[in-house]
Amino acid sequence: MLLSIIIFIIAGIAEIGGGYLVWLWLRESKPFWYGIVGGATLILYGIIPTWQSFPSFGRVYAAYGGVFVVLAVLWGWLVDKRTPDLYDWIGAAVCVVGVSIMLWAPRS
Repeated sequence: MLLSIIIFIIAGIAEIGGGYLVWLWLRESKPFWYGIVGGATLILYGIIPTWQSFPSFGRVYAAYGGVFVVLAVLWGWLVDKRTPDLYDWIGAAVCVVGVSIMLWAPRS
């Protein structure tokens, strides 16, 4: 279980970080190499979830989506300096509950 969470976090950092670098390049006129590094990081993001042991692509990506929401809220707070409000935290908590149900619910 811990390994799955770590892989989700690594994937989230790669996706958000890569997207952020592309954003900086295109929206804030940063140098071209920001876009190159961002694009390469996004390719790496596409590979990282394959390290999960879950057999279903759809379930892995659906569960990852909830983790992504939490990481995006944290990224906005720590990197963009936008303090999340109560509704951001409630939404993130709902996503964590959803991820937990999807990944660890007993199935036959």
